[in-house]
Amino acid sequence: MNVSGAEAVERSAIRKVSWRLVPFVALMFFINFLDRTAISFAGPNGLSKDLGLTAAQFGLAAGVFFIGYIFLEIPSNLALHKFGARRWLARIMVTWGIVALLFTWVGSVGGLYTLRFLLGVAEAGFFPGAILFLSMWVPAKYRSHILALFYLAQPLTIVVGAPVAALLIEAHGLFGLAGWRIMFFGVAIPAILVGVVAWFYLTDRPSQAKWLTAAERAWLSARLEEEDRAKAALGVSHSVNPGAALMSARVWTFALIYFGLVYGLYALAFFLPTIIGGFETRFGTHFNLLQKGLITAIPYLPAALALFLWSRDATRRGVRSWHIAVPSLIGAVSVPLALQMNSPAASIAVVTVTACAIFAALPTFWALPGRSLSGAAAAAGIALINTVGNLAGFVAPYITGITKDMTGSYQVPMLIVGAMMFMSAVLAFAIRRGAAERSSGTVAASGLSAH
Repeated sequence: MNVSGAEAVERSAIRKVSWRLVPFVALMFFINFLDRTAISFAGPNGLSKDLGLTAAQFGLAAGVFFIGYIFLEIPSNLALHKFGARRWLARIMVTWGIVALLFTWVGSVGGLYTLRFLLGVAEAGFFPGAILFLSMWVPAKYRSHILALFYLAQPLTIVVGAPVAALLIEAHGLFGLAGWRIMFFGVAIPAILVGVVAWFYLTDRPSQAKWLTAAERAWLSARLEEEDRAKAALGVSHSVNPGAALMSARVWTFALIYFGLVYGLYALAFFLPTIIGGFETRFGTHFNLLQKGLITAIPYLPAALALFLWSRDATRRGVRSWHIAVPSLIGAVSVPLALQMNSPAASIAVVTVTACAIFAALPTFWALPGRSLSGAAAAAGIALINTVGNLAGFVAPYITGITKDMTGSYQVPMLIVGAMMFMSAVLAFAIRRGAAERSSGTVAASGLSAH
């Protein structure tokens, strides 16, 4: 095959993967993030009042999700590697949809804690499994761009989900249910339906894809195998030893960087609707339910744009540590300022800067671990990073809630968020030298720069 012919096959293969797999996996992620954050819409709209929740109890209910999620994250991702993404991701989705449906009838604080814990158990492995699945389909040269397209689902979940949740909550009284219960019902059903479709729609690996031509299958398989051999030659943890990835200082550094980013993400995701509800007390304003939903969505539309543009720059230049460090630093500075503003508009403007920073850093971050690990080591390492990072999913809402109860405001909790994101910025800058030294040979193989 001549050079122009090879380039045509490459472009065609990546285009087909981009259109066939990425939108569907992004839809799964959209539903995933909506189901896990639905409690943030329910809390200030009847859930907390009906169940008698304090801010600390609400934070614990939001965070306990991550306990079961964390313990089963690595086993779930190894199971995905063993049984195949199609079966495992579909199984995860249907299971969490069933658990999410049960929130419709929760009647006590204990029941809420139990269901949130079980939801985490059911969802365990989905996100790192989706990252691993896409990494198995896309060469490193294109990975940051593909992951950015996938990650667009997360901010767009709030852009679309907040108004939709508000409309469902406004259906109060339908079937004799409170509005927040109808909302839980409405966001659970799509998970079950899409999970069933995933079983038939997804394909485990390029060699099995009937929707690719023989030349495209051969090119993708050969390129991915070539990258695995290049990693092995550089001493990168490979499939024969996933335990080495779990003991790697570099993997743990990635995990701590991710911890700080996730801390910022979930502090905003779980408490922003409540903070917006507090504008009435602080500024004497009044917003109806749909208006609150639309205001909640405001920061996430620019965040989606920032995510896309920042990731495109990372793809063009090669992913560098400052692509993670700079937005982390901006988020660290901006998030404590949000509650110092003297109007709702100014507060939301600063929150928008924070949201843009968080979502610019996240997909770019995930381009780094994939080029340090492969095979079962990738499954274990990516799951470990996500597991440690998602400790912040438990810690952030609980610490935010309990410090709010102790201090009477969200100012101290937001200072803590800023400190965690500052840690991510410092660590991202710190890995620059080591990444450059270790990856000098990887650049040629992957088309990515590591510093």
